Amino acid sequence: MANPPVRCGPMNAKETDGRDGRTGVAVVTGAGSGIGRAVTRELLRGGWSVVLAGRRAETLEETAGAAGAGCGEALAVPTDVSRPGDVEALFAAAVDRFGRLDLLFNNAGTSGPGGVPVEELPYEAWRHVVDTNLNGAFLCAQAAYRQMKGQTPQGGRIINNGSVSAHVPRPRSVAYTATKHALTGLTKSLALDGRPYRIAVGQIDIGNAATEMTERMRTGVPQANGEIAPEPVMDVAYVARTVRHMAELPLEANVQFATVLATGMPYVGRG
Repeated sequence: MANPPVRCGPMNAKETDGRDGRTGVAVVTGAGSGIGRAVTRELLRGGWSVVLAGRRAETLEETAGAAGAGCGEALAVPTDVSRPGDVEALFAAAVDRFGRLDLLFNNAGTSGPGGVPVEELPYEAWRHVVDTNLNGAFLCAQAAYRQMKGQTPQGGRIINNGSVSAHVPRPRSVAYTATKHALTGLTKSLALDGRPYRIAVGQIDIGNAATEMTERMRTGVPQANGEIAPEPVMDVAYVARTVRHMAELPLEANVQFATVLATGMPYVGRG
């Protein structure tokens, strides 16, 4: 599916000032590729001002440069979300540039080494996945929470990228699956604690969106019965539109959990 034409919203973040429940200031982690890139471009087309976080400055600039003139403003901030100092600098840069924060899309993640049996998985590999997927999500959510609680008008929204692996595992994916299950607990706890401060927290669980990470699905991946089989994928644009829908709800409403997946993938029948 081709990228939709650039159609930008009439207001930028400074004009809405987080009051109308539609656009504002967003931080997107993992914005240099895949789902993060698609969501960033969708938000920019909608008039959001977006702070792009990722490890490589050049890929962040590529993401930001594709939105087109007249869209929301983009700011690229190279960030390793597993490092507390990087996360602190990311949110400081966002607030310094735009004055507030209305949305965090907690998307940065890694699958780690695939196909490795539990008994052979190096601790260093386990730790890298946990530090990125879980600790990084917590650090970003914590920084966003502090800003949203203290700003005027108060509040904002956090959307965590959970994955269908937050529900059921793939074979030999213990680190990735464990972190995605943990993200569900993080989402629920943040949602509860954020209620008094108008901080809405939800999660999107994605299955087989067509990105660089899922290219292998087309040729064949291990199934629970031991077979190798190809799986269908869907256009990542559908994910981006869903995130934008969640993001643009008024803070009085929240999509707590949404599952968006390729219709024919064997998710429901895993195991």
